[in-house]
Amino acid sequence: MVLRTRSQRHVSGELSSTGTPGPGALVLAVLLLGQFMCLMDVFVVNVAMPTIGTDLHASGASLQLVVGGFTVAYAMLLITGARLGDRYGRRRIYLTGVITFTGASLGCALAPDIGVLIAFRFVQGAGAAALVPQVFSIIQLTFSGPARARALSAYTAVLSAGAVAGLVLGGIIVTANLLGATWRPVFAINVPIGIVLALLVPRLVPAGEPSTKRRSKPLDLAGLMITVPSVLLIVLPLVLGREAGWPAWCFIAIAAGAALAVVFVLAERRVAARGADPLLNLGVLRAPGLPSGLMALSATQVAYGGLLFAFTLYLQHGLGRSALRAGLTYLPMTAMFGLAGFYWRRLPTRAMRLVVPAGLTVSLVAYLGIAVSVRSGAQAPVWAAMAAVGLGLGLSVSPLLTRSLAHVPPVLAADASGLLTTTVQLGQLLGVAVVGSVYLSRVTPSSGSDAAAMSVAACLLAALSAAALLAAALMARAAQAPRR
Repeated sequence: MVLRTRSQRHVSGELSSTGTPGPGALVLAVLLLGQFMCLMDVFVVNVAMPTIGTDLHASGASLQLVVGGFTVAYAMLLITGARLGDRYGRRRIYLTGVITFTGASLGCALAPDIGVLIAFRFVQGAGAAALVPQVFSIIQLTFSGPARARALSAYTAVLSAGAVAGLVLGGIIVTANLLGATWRPVFAINVPIGIVLALLVPRLVPAGEPSTKRRSKPLDLAGLMITVPSVLLIVLPLVLGREAGWPAWCFIAIAAGAALAVVFVLAERRVAARGADPLLNLGVLRAPGLPSGLMALSATQVAYGGLLFAFTLYLQHGLGRSALRAGLTYLPMTAMFGLAGFYWRRLPTRAMRLVVPAGLTVSLVAYLGIAVSVRSGAQAPVWAAMAAVGLGLGLSVSPLLTRSLAHVPPVLAADASGLLTTTVQLGQLLGVAVVGSVYLSRVTPSSGSDAAAMSVAACLLAALSAAALLAAALMARAAQAPRR
């Protein structure tokens, strides 16, 4: 008989004798509530943009910074957030992120002008960058076996629910105009959630042990100073380039950011070679299947982010639907995304190797279905295609996360979680920039209708699913290859 330790019992996720959720389920709920709060905020703000612009007399570029400021700070500091959690304790950094995000949300809600709002949006992004990477790391190190698979499946469901909840809730809040505050409750809603989290985290989330080995070594400030401008130079043009008309500085900045990324890789290798502690241990990329898994996950997230952006514009501008009705259109997708993402592990063992390719194939066909449906003007097939998109994402994203992490050593969990969360964020941002530009470039009186533009964008989404299929095949081959 094998006895479990106290920490293993704590995170089993089983029901207690009274039928109430066990401690493990409560830990997971607290972790995912923070993830949900950050993710929901991204989408709820998008719905409120027109009202913010009118109320604060903001220019289009300022509104881009309200959206992009959060994204830039978030993407820029994600890996740093993961490293800080590994160095100083994941619960401590998670709680720091919760407090920072909550305080910045209150600042956004009370912002007297657009400049203050933009500043607090950057702070919000920094708080999210401290909070979100700890979710992956704590799940990876605290749960094991089937409990880990369930936890990652629940994480996938939160990715879906947070996005659509933001779209729907944003429409409800802006329309309700609570106390005449128009858009401000969109940010204020995070405050009570953050207070609850700040009270529960010290009581429920395991403290964990910070890496004493890493604490004895200096933080890789040189790596941080290289990676921050590298990510900023790449992300900022993607956020602002379309509105600016893609001037030359956008491409120069992206090229400079890519060059700095190469410098970062070389610098990190030198840090690791001399036995110091690099900001990102590139050795994690030697884990079988992780590089190709990152490519497959990136392609799915580019398509997902592009769909949310382009299809939301098509619903509101092309079909003239309200923000609330546009958000409700995503319910078939999010329902199937959540259900498939949570229950895929119950499939027979012999079918597991086919889950990812099957899911990506369903997504590919569903995107083509959207392309045909919107061009023909049929509405019912669009709902069916959206449900199919959710099914495909649910059958591919969660298994991709699980299999990408399967061969990562626990000591490199923080590096893997930083890479995965950065891939998700930058992938969705790239989808907004690339797919959004394809869509918007065709929504002009001289070049075509909204339906034609959405049809072209959906074909691009299908091509991305095909690319993800290829990367997933490479991941499966790498994972099965004999290790040396």
